[in-house]
Amino acid sequence: MILAAMVGALLTFATVHLMPDRRDLVAPVPHVAGLSTPEFMRTLSGTFRGELVGGNAIDTLVNGNEIYSAMIAAIEAAQTSINFETYIYWSGEVADRLLEAFAAKAREGVEVRLLIDWFGSQRLDAADLDALHAAGVRVERFRPPRLGQIGRVNNRTHRKVTVIDGRVGFIGGVGVADEWLEVGDGPPIWRENHYRVRGPVVAELQSAFAEHWLEATGEILQGEAFYPQIAEAGEVHAQLVTYSFGGSNIDIQLALLMSLAAAEHRVVIGTPYFSPDDITIDQLVLARARGVEVDILLPGNTFGAHFFVRHASRYTWGDLLRAGVNIFEYDKALYHPKLLVVDDLLVMIGSANINERGFRHDQEANLLVVDQGFAQEQLAVFHRDLASARLVTLDEWEGRSLATRAQDFLWALLRAHI
Repeated sequence: MILAAMVGALLTFATVHLMPDRRDLVAPVPHVAGLSTPEFMRTLSGTFRGELVGGNAIDTLVNGNEIYSAMIAAIEAAQTSINFETYIYWSGEVADRLLEAFAAKAREGVEVRLLIDWFGSQRLDAADLDALHAAGVRVERFRPPRLGQIGRVNNRTHRKVTVIDGRVGFIGGVGVADEWLEVGDGPPIWRENHYRVRGPVVAELQSAFAEHWLEATGEILQGEAFYPQIAEAGEVHAQLVTYSFGGSNIDIQLALLMSLAAAEHRVVIGTPYFSPDDITIDQLVLARARGVEVDILLPGNTFGAHFFVRHASRYTWGDLLRAGVNIFEYDKALYHPKLLVVDDLLVMIGSANINERGFRHDQEANLLVVDQGFAQEQLAVFHRDLASARLVTLDEWEGRSLATRAQDFLWALLRAHI
């Protein structure tokens, strides 16, 4: 009887994970207006839950040492509240440094909330978790396995959102793990970008955290500690776009497709997980047909732990390479930034990869930024990385061995789930 129940549970779990996904987008977005036109900007602001607001300043943080130093400095300066949400949270040096910072502020009376994904925090030691609780930090794991809700384990929070006092935010690709740290003069294991945000759009970051905290705890965050009056900090326009599994919410992918559809000159993409669906591939091919230059930077073959992702990704490259899309592989470290720059004006940053898991399953948060200066800064960082990458040719892709082609095909069958 027990064996039958276990088999039934496993079959249910497999069915939920492998069944065909609902598809609300069935075709590429048509090119109606150029990205720099007021028409496109009004459409962008009106399409998504957030609003394109001005008055923001965004600082680019490159690699773990710089990122963690900036985050810990903001935590140490907190006066009322610290809200921290992430996917990966692994014990180690970084976790110890954050524990010390969180605990110190909690002892001062600052409200500290830590929301970590259940699946992504499997390498968090029980002793570290106990120490956080003992220090007065409110720690919740997002969507742990529960009877009747086993399928939700596959819909993880992949968001990386931190908000301090409702006034300073952080968003990007970094989690909590020593793999992001540089050792001596060498590169980190994982190459990363993260961003410090000030200005009115921080309220939208707070809203993204509050959404998941409400689900995890039932607590509604409200009042001055979380939503203060925020003064303008710069001239950058920005808008938060999120994905929450469970309805027809397609905002992350739609924001990508709309931006690609509006492109007229250049598209730059950096992502560690690139296994797009056919619609996204078609959208990129259509951009090339309009004469748009497209450069895509991906991780190379250096890090075998991600071999299955590389196989699934490589299966999708054929139409792109034939259309003249430039695909580069970065081998200096595991390339982990998530970056889109369109026509040297619009930038999308945050947690979402360009893959089917991010489009259909994981909870994501991306920031759309409209600012020429910020775009130029991201292009400069991208081209520094490009100097350590190699171009993949169509001849190379077509010359793959039969065994490699078979592996690419088989892993691509699972690309919505890896």
